[in-house]
Amino acid sequence: MDSSLVPWIVAAVTLFWAVGAYNRLVRLRSEANAAFAQLETELAKQVALVTSCIPPEEDQHASQFSGGSAFWGGLQGAAAQLSVALSSARARPLDAERIATLGAAQEVLGTAWERAERDDAHDLAGPRLPHNVGGERQHMVHTAQAAAEHFNEAVTRYNEAIQQFPAQLLAWLFGFQPGRGLRVRH
Repeated sequence: MDSSLVPWIVAAVTLFWAVGAYNRLVRLRSEANAAFAQLETELAKQVALVTSCIPPEEDQHASQFSGGSAFWGGLQGAAAQLSVALSSARARPLDAERIATLGAAQEVLGTAWERAERDDAHDLAGPRLPHNVGGERQHMVHTAQAAAEHFNEAVTRYNEAIQQFPAQLLAWLFGFQPGRGLRVRH
C-alpha cells in the first residue's frame, strides 16, 4: 500500500466516524426533546384540571366565610406557576435549571392539591371540589409519572452518550450540554 494513501484513509475513517457520532448525539437529543413534549402534555392536563375546577370569581367571594377565595387561590397560583415553568422548559427541555424549576413548580401544585383535598374534606358547608376530581387527578399524576420516567430514560441515554470518549470531544466541540431528569411527585 502506498504510504501517501494511509493519511487519506485515516482521515476518511475519522470523518465518517465523526459524522456518525454527531448524528447519534443529535438523535438522542431529539428523543429527549420528544419525550419532554409528552411530559409537557401530561403536566398541562394538570393545569387544565385546576382551571376547570375553579368557580367563577363571584362564587369564590360569596363563600369568604369558609375561605373560598383562599382555597381556590392556592390552587390557581400553583397552576399558574406550573404553566409558566412549562413554557420556560419547552424552549430548552434539557436545560438543568429550567427542569429544576419545573420540578419545583410541580411540587408546589401537588402540595396545593393535597391542601385543597384536606381542607375540602373538613369543610362543614360541603365539598368545593367536584366529586370526580380526586380520581381524575390521580390518573393524571400516574400518567405524568410514566411520561417523566420516559423523559428521564431519554435524558440518561443522551447524557451517557455525550460523556463517552471520543464522542465527548464532539459534544464539547458542538456544545452538547448534559440534561437533567424530572422527578414527578406522587
